[in-house]
Amino acid sequence: MLVVSDSPPEALLSTLIRHYDDLVDHVRRRFGDRHLARDVVQDVCVRLIETPPRKPIREPLAFLRHVSTHLAIDRCRVADYRVDRTALMAAGPHASETPATPDETAIAEQARAALLAAIQALPERCREVFILHALYEVPQTEIAKRLGISRTMVARHLARADEALQPLLSRSNSRP
Repeated sequence: MLVVSDSPPEALLSTLIRHYDDLVDHVRRRFGDRHLARDVVQDVCVRLIETPPRKPIREPLAFLRHVSTHLAIDRCRVADYRVDRTALMAAGPHASETPATPDETAIAEQARAALLAAIQALPERCREVFILHALYEVPQTEIAKRLGISRTMVARHLARADEALQPLLSRSNSRP
């Protein structure tokens, strides 16, 4: 059915509500994770409310599927990047110099898992600040602007994260 809407946000939101389960299934089939699919469809809804399309959408359902798929791809890329970056941090500077023995590999994997668990255990805002700064290399001033907090508060969150994570990072960096 071809629908040209005069008020894109309302028509798109109406389509999203009517086809919510179909959109979730569409993303789940492609990415295999129902929780991810629900989060993605919710994010699409929020984005439509916050930033409605400027032009009328000729096929709202096709548009919503397209946006959902690309948002899920973006989320998966970010998650992969975080894991890769965190693993590199946990492996330390000497990780690629000599081949690892099975014992060293197991120890490195345990260190990586401990680091990931410690990052997850940080308070939400502290974790968010740490990830933006350490993994995405966002300057502290920019983090303060993005999150609507003071530069001093950003520094406090980073200090708290450093205090919690430093023992794990120094342990993994001290290994040959």
